[in-house]
Amino acid sequence: MKITLEKFTEADFPNYFKLVNNEKVMKMITERAIELEEAKNDFKKLIENNKLAPSFGNFKIINEDASEFLGLAKLEITKISNTEAELGYMILPEHWGKGIASTVGKKLIETGKKQNSLKRIFAIIDPKNIPSRKVLTNNGFYSKEFKDFDGLPGEILELNL
Repeated sequence: MKITLEKFTEADFPNYFKLVNNEKVMKMITERAIELEEAKNDFKKLIENNKLAPSFGNFKIINEDASEFLGLAKLEITKISNTEAELGYMILPEHWGKGIASTVGKKLIETGKKQNSLKRIFAIIDPKNIPSRKVLTNNGFYSKEFKDFDGLPGEILELNL
């Protein structure tokens, strides 16, 4: 499967909502599906964040062979002067276990390494999400700390560039 990453645009809200409104996808992220109004607000912020820099933001994961939406990938900064970026991904359940997260992780890390300003990439996962930890550690990330995120457990893994 050939995977392409393309920045989300305003026209992509239906695919975004399909992802974040899926209980299976969100179980290890928010422990709940995101409802329509919250998703609209989050998507508006995502679109604004995508305008910061060409190489950073939130991307659609596309199966190029079938022109099919698979999920979301992010290499996100909060301002242009950041020296660190957050890596993340969400994949629709019917595409789990196909190596997509590993492929996406490698692509995002390669992109991050090309940015001279970036010193560190970090990811936040649910400590119970063993597949995501495996993807990250296989790409050189190490566990930095465990932390509470709005009442939900989280593990921060990082990669120094």
